[in-house]
Amino acid sequence: MPSYTVTVATGNQWFAGTDDYIYITLVGTESCSERTLLDKPLYNDFERGAVDSYEVRVGENLGDIVLVKIEKKKYWVQDDWYCRYITVKTPSGDYLEFPCFCWLVNDKEVVLRDGRAHLPQDDKTSLVKQHRQKELDGRRKTYRWREWQPGFPMSIDANRHKDLPRDIQFDSEKGVDFILNYSKAIENLFVNQFMHMFQSSWSDFSDFEKIFVRIKNTISEYVMQHWKEDFMFGYQFLNGCNPVLIRKCKKLPDKFPVTHEMVAVSLERELTLEEEIEAGNIYIVDYEVLDGITPNSTDPCTLQYLAAPICLLYKNAHNKIMPIAIQLGQVPGEDNPIFLPTDGQYDWLLAKIWVRSSDFHHHQTITHLLRTHLMTEVFGIAMFRQLPAVHPAFKLLIPHIRFTIAINTKAREQLICECGIFDKANATGGGGHVQMVQRAVKTLTFRSLCFPDMIKSRDVDSKEELPTYFYRDDGYKVWEATKRFVSDVVNIYYTSDERVQGDEEIQAFVKDVCSFGMQDLDYCEFPKSLKTREELIEYLTVIIFTASAQHAAVNFGQYDWCSWIPNAPSTMRKPPPNKKGLANVNLIVESLPDRGRSSWHLGAVWALSQYQENEVGKAHRQPFEHFHISAQTHSRNNQKFDTFGTFLISQDALLCFRMYLSFLPFSLWRSSRLNNLSCLALSAAVPGNVS
Repeated sequence: MPSYTVTVATGNQWFAGTDDYIYITLVGTESCSERTLLDKPLYNDFERGAVDSYEVRVGENLGDIVLVKIEKKKYWVQDDWYCRYITVKTPSGDYLEFPCFCWLVNDKEVVLRDGRAHLPQDDKTSLVKQHRQKELDGRRKTYRWREWQPGFPMSIDANRHKDLPRDIQFDSEKGVDFILNYSKAIENLFVNQFMHMFQSSWSDFSDFEKIFVRIKNTISEYVMQHWKEDFMFGYQFLNGCNPVLIRKCKKLPDKFPVTHEMVAVSLERELTLEEEIEAGNIYIVDYEVLDGITPNSTDPCTLQYLAAPICLLYKNAHNKIMPIAIQLGQVPGEDNPIFLPTDGQYDWLLAKIWVRSSDFHHHQTITHLLRTHLMTEVFGIAMFRQLPAVHPAFKLLIPHIRFTIAINTKAREQLICECGIFDKANATGGGGHVQMVQRAVKTLTFRSLCFPDMIKSRDVDSKEELPTYFYRDDGYKVWEATKRFVSDVVNIYYTSDERVQGDEEIQAFVKDVCSFGMQDLDYCEFPKSLKTREELIEYLTVIIFTASAQHAAVNFGQYDWCSWIPNAPSTMRKPPPNKKGLANVNLIVESLPDRGRSSWHLGAVWALSQYQENEVGKAHRQPFEHFHISAQTHSRNNQKFDTFGTFLISQDALLCFRMYLSFLPFSLWRSSRLNNLSCLALSAAVPGNVS
C-alpha cells in the first residue's frame, strides 16, 4: 500500500499543545485518503513546540495532493491547538508544505492548501476554487466592520479582546505582557509611592527626578539635562517622537503676525525675516487641530487645559533648528502675545513647555494612534475579508499585521475608552482625543501615508537645506528597501498590468479599504481599484511601512523623549499665559502634571515603548514562513521557482529585505540620536508589526 509521511508542527506559544484527537485527510486530484487518526502508542503527541511525524497509508493512488484536512475532536475537555504547518512526503519522495498558523478550537476542522501562492485567475479546478471561496465566506462572517466612534476609520466588530477570532488574539505571553506592563511599570519604576499624593504638586524641577530613578538611559538623561535649551526644543521637531509636523514656512499666516523687529536678534545672516523666509531658512509648526478641543474634566478636583500653539523656527548658521517665536493660540490679540527668546527666562520656558505638551497630544492621538494603529487595522480587516491565505499579498502582509487588531482592541478596552488611561493622565482624556481623531481623519489621505509624498508636502525633502533630519534620511532608505522587496515579489506573480486588473481579490481588498474601512469619504482619496503593477507595489509598500517602520519611528522613542515629564507634559493644570512677565518657577511647576498624573504618564510611556522579543526573532528567522520555500530551484523567465512552480525569494529580493531589516531600527535609533554619530554598530532589532 502506498504510504505518505505526514509531519505536523505545533506552535511554541503557551498552551499551543493539545491532548485532543487529531485526524488528517489527504485530498488528491484522483482520490482522498481515509480519515486517519494521528497517534503514536505510549507517546504524548502534539506537545508545545513539537514536530511529530506519522505514516498515512492509502489503498489507491491519490494523484497530486492539493488539500489537507485537519480535524480536532475532544478527548476529555476541549483543548485548543495551534498548528504551525504540515508537510507531506509523497511515495515518490516529493515534499509538500502546508502552512497553517492558526488555532483549532472546539471540534474544528481546517482545510489547507500548500504554501505555493496563487492568484485567483490561476486556479483552474473547481475543487481549489471552492476551497478559496469557502475560506473567504467564513472570514467575512468572522471579520466584520464596525464604527467605534463617529468619524473614525472603521474597526473590528469586537468589544473585548476575548471576542476576537482566536487566530488574531495575542499569544498568551504577549497578552499577559500587555496587561501587566502598565502595573509593572508603576511598581518597577518606584512611582507607586507617589500615587497616594495624586493631586499634590511637585516642589520644583529637580523634584521630578524622584520618579526618574529607574527610567534613565543615555537619551532620557540627556533630555533631562538639556530640555530647557532652545537647541533641544528645536531638534525634537526633526528627530523626536513626532517628527512629522515641521514644514518650511513660505509665507507667515495672517493669524501669526510675527515681525522682523520681534525676531531680528535671533537671525544670524544679516537678512530680514522676509528674506530669511525667501531663502528657505524659516520653518513653522502649527497645532491648529487642537483649537477648541475640550480639555479633560473627568476629575472635578483638578482643572486641566489645552492650547493650540504656533511655533516659528529658524535654521541658524550652524544648521540647527531654533525657536524664535511662539503664539499659544490661533487668534492674535493682546491676550494672546507672541513669546520670544528675548522675553523673560520663565515666560519663554513656559511657552516652550506649552508647545511640548501640545506636541505630546498630537503625537499620541494622531501620529501614533490614528496614522499607524487605526490605519493598519483598516488594512488588516480588509485583508482578512478579501484575501485568502493562498494569495501572495496575504502571505506578504500577514507578518506585519498579525497583532494590530488585537492591540487596538485592547486599547479600546483599556486605554482610550471611558475611564481608561487617557482619562487618568492626559488633558485630551474625557473625549478630547476622540475629537482630535475626528478632525485629523479629514486630512488623512492615501498620499499622506506615502512617506516620500508626506516629506515633500512639507517641503523638507532637501538634505542640503535641512541636513540633520535623520527621520527623513533613514525613512527614505527604509521606504526604498521595502518598495524594492515588494516589487520583486509582486513582479513574480503579476507579469503584466493586466494580471493586476484581473485579480478580483486584490481589487476587492482595495475597494473594501476605501468603501468600508474609510467609509468612502471623498477627502480621503484612497484608491478604489488598482490598474498597474506600480500602483499595487506602492499600495503594499504603504501598508508594510505604516505597520512597521513608521510605527517604530514614532512609538519606541517615547521612553527616551517623554519620560522626563517637563519635556512632554501629558496635561497642564494652569491656563496658557495671556500676558508676559507673570511666569516664575512656581507657576510652571503648578502648571505641570501633579505627582499622581506624572506617575500615570511615566508608566504609560514606559509600557508603550516596550516591544516583544518574539516579534524581533520572527522577522529575522522566518520572514517568509507563509510562503513555501524549497531548496531546489531552477530559473523560469528570470524568476526563481522550484519544480512545482513554488515561489522562491530571489537574491535581489533577499538583499532588499535584509536592507529593510537593517535600516528599520535607524528610524528608531538614528532619529533618537542627539548628534550625527553613526549607529551602524547597533544591532538590528526589528519590531514586526504595530503593537
